[in-house]
Amino acid sequence: MQKIGILLLGLTLVSAAHAELLDDVKARGTLRVALEGTYPPFNYKEGNKLVGFDVDVAAALAKQMGVKVEYVTTEFSGIIAGLQANKYDVIVNQVAITPARLKVLDFSSPYVRSSAQLIQKKGDPRKFAKLEDLKGKRLGVGLGSNYADQARAVGGITLKTYAAAPDTLADLAAGRIDAALNDSLILAYLTQKTRLPVVPGARVGTVIEEGIPFKKNNPKFKATLNGALSSLQKSGEYAKISKKWFGVDVSK
Repeated sequence: MQKIGILLLGLTLVSAAHAELLDDVKARGTLRVALEGTYPPFNYKEGNKLVGFDVDVAAALAKQMGVKVEYVTTEFSGIIAGLQANKYDVIVNQVAITPARLKVLDFSSPYVRSSAQLIQKKGDPRKFAKLEDLKGKRLGVGLGSNYADQARAVGGITLKTYAAAPDTLADLAAGRIDAALNDSLILAYLTQKTRLPVVPGARVGTVIEEGIPFKKNNPKFKATLNGALSSLQKSGEYAKISKKWFGVDVSK
């Protein structure tokens, strides 16, 4: 009897280890969504309330999937590690779909397309047309971001990393860095919102596709998530959310 009990326990543990994410989400009744909470206009706080493009998209997806949304805020530098540790189900925070990330994570269909763009201090007579122009210079990037990887690949650039985009711009305005690199979609918003003496610079690199990452081996969850995303796009709800924050449909 003891051996049978141990065997059944072992089978239960194996089954639990391979439980489908969709089943867990449905049983719990909530989709746990990780985001920074410091990345306007994608996700940030107004008072104690989380707002932004990612917040609206996550809420709409959860509703489409028939569950409630639960937000978990965390710094971007550790956001993927938290996903792998099961602290949340997905990340809705402009995560670029890269070959390195695809080795360890699965992704939804791309839901945002953008590009990397340099930011310079207003009045700076230097015109950085490409990342190579910043060799020997100081560049501000998000900690753990693909922009940091993009700059490292060039080599010869002194990188300074930041947990939040507004902090990067504050240092740029103060002359502590020569330029910053971030998502082209946030620049108009940030420069207007912060009212700092910074201006958009050259776009660098190719178009970046961003998706919603989750742990591998969850085909039912992937199909349901992509189905929910497709429904939002077909109904016009996604375009409505996108135009609210950017004035355009950022999926195109």
